[in-house]
Amino acid sequence: MQVTRKGTGYLAWPEEPEKEDVEIRTEDLGGALNGDTVEVELLGLFPRPKGKVHKVVARVKEEFVATIKDARTAVASDIRVYRPFALAEESNFAPGEKVLVRLLSFDGKQDPKGTIVKHLGRAGEHKVEMNAIVLEHGFRTEFPEEAEREARELEERHAQIIEEELGKRTDFRGTPTMTIDPADAKDFDDALSIVELPNGEYEVGVHIADATHFVRPGTALDDEAVRRGTSVYLVDSTIPMLPHEISAGIASLKQGEDRLAFSAVFRMNDKAEVVDRKFQKTIIRSQKRFTYEEAQEVLQTGKGPFIKELGRLRQLARVLRKKREHEGAIDFGDNEVKFTLDKDGKPISVVRKTRIETMLMIEEFMLLANREVATYISELAKKVPEKNLVFLYRIHDEPKEDRIEELATFVRAIGYEFGKQKKRPGVKDIAKLLKDIEGKPEEHLIRTATLRSMAKAIYSTKNIGHFGLAFEYYTHFTSPIRRYPDMLAHRILASHLDGKPITRTEYGHLEKLCIEVSAREAEAVDAERESIRYKLVEYMSTKVGQTFEGVISGVTDWGLYVEEKQSSAEGLVRIRTLGKEFFTYVPKEYALVGERTKKKFALGDKLRVRLVAADLAARTLDFELVN
Repeated sequence: MQVTRKGTGYLAWPEEPEKEDVEIRTEDLGGALNGDTVEVELLGLFPRPKGKVHKVVARVKEEFVATIKDARTAVASDIRVYRPFALAEESNFAPGEKVLVRLLSFDGKQDPKGTIVKHLGRAGEHKVEMNAIVLEHGFRTEFPEEAEREARELEERHAQIIEEELGKRTDFRGTPTMTIDPADAKDFDDALSIVELPNGEYEVGVHIADATHFVRPGTALDDEAVRRGTSVYLVDSTIPMLPHEISAGIASLKQGEDRLAFSAVFRMNDKAEVVDRKFQKTIIRSQKRFTYEEAQEVLQTGKGPFIKELGRLRQLARVLRKKREHEGAIDFGDNEVKFTLDKDGKPISVVRKTRIETMLMIEEFMLLANREVATYISELAKKVPEKNLVFLYRIHDEPKEDRIEELATFVRAIGYEFGKQKKRPGVKDIAKLLKDIEGKPEEHLIRTATLRSMAKAIYSTKNIGHFGLAFEYYTHFTSPIRRYPDMLAHRILASHLDGKPITRTEYGHLEKLCIEVSAREAEAVDAERESIRYKLVEYMSTKVGQTFEGVISGVTDWGLYVEEKQSSAEGLVRIRTLGKEFFTYVPKEYALVGERTKKKFALGDKLRVRLVAADLAARTLDFELVN
């Protein structure tokens, strides 16, 4: 069930998704909420399918963030919850306080009944709002006591664990090894080593934290990791998948400390071709923790630690990247923004993040490791088909034809060629388009539209390849501290190396886990985006009355969406404020056109706008045109 902010429900036909969705009026929802699984009685087919909820089969969630209205009422933060909560007991919290409410019952005839399970604090406070976003998306901010206890015990035994593992693993502690991460990183999943061999080839080690050595199936730590599925990255904080003692402690590949790793070791020639590969459990010791900027400075100045190793890694990464581009890999770039916050969490500046070459370098070696692990397992499976071996792939389907056609119309409306008029654009056309727009004012706009046209990448036991990366085989192996699928990939790979491969019979719930972790990933991404939207609106709320340069990022029959150039904050210019004449929405041109003057506002047009309103609760901005 999908429910709109107006309280209308829509349900797709289970076996015939191409049919028009069944529409359900608010009074016929029977207490169903957005995301719930329902049984629906069909009331009619014309002029469009109409239905009535017969039964709520399963609630997608039972806890909601809400704001106290009065002693007996709380209003959900999610505007798709179309009725206020009637509290089972009188609240002692003042109006405007945020709370977590557990739904007790809701049949649609009366307001949903709920009980307060947690007090969050005053609406508008930074920590309160960030916690509210996390909780609203179903992530815990604290770990269960049993998981915390297990983490503390592992931390206390860490030196002993290292000692026990020394004789069982390949020792890389004498090999030049480094981590390269963001300046504010707390957990270090991956490290790189490189050694030049006598024959002129290179041994490149991609060393990944061996989190699965600490987090075993059947433990409280593993149960909680499955429940979370991923770490959540907010504007200024991280809600980790694993407790701090592990995520930022004994599993993290810290400088100067012995750490357990699962390493993908490649012998490569100067053409960046993989001559040989091996996967092994190792012990490593990172000799240097670089930030991306520090490593970049070493490469640019030619001075500093690991200059030789960094230079060789950069050289190989450049070749790897060029190969991927030739194969048609799509570079979606990075549309993220970075905030500077004051001591109270208020944003005082915001800029678009820029990618530097050391970031691209690390990305190439992570992609290499992920691809080679998936390829290795797939080749094994082909050799012994009778064993019916399973693996967890990261797959990305081709975009649907109608979405690509929409993108082509969109891009051509802005003035770009995109494939041939009579032929469906392919992966190389998309890659070329993104290359052509680099540095242009409309770059962010077109990148966002291209991303929206793509299918979502998900996890599956059935491999169909990765469209965006142009890889036949791909998985997630390189971030087990922050993603549960990577831990699964580690366990499955280890089972093959131990000669006891996991089969479909033994690991029958893997497909179910793929669906669950894909869903958790989507929730985490939504939470991250919501935290950014909140901070953008909060940042702009201090600038009401000021004028800005912007670009039209969306056109609808109710107005123009305009993206502010510097911060990327998006606001609405309502159609009624455009002028005294009547404006018509022309979908094929992505434009509003004046009936009398033929004045045209089209996608991609640059405008000067004045900020007239900022609504933090709704996360919206209102602009008006200047002149």
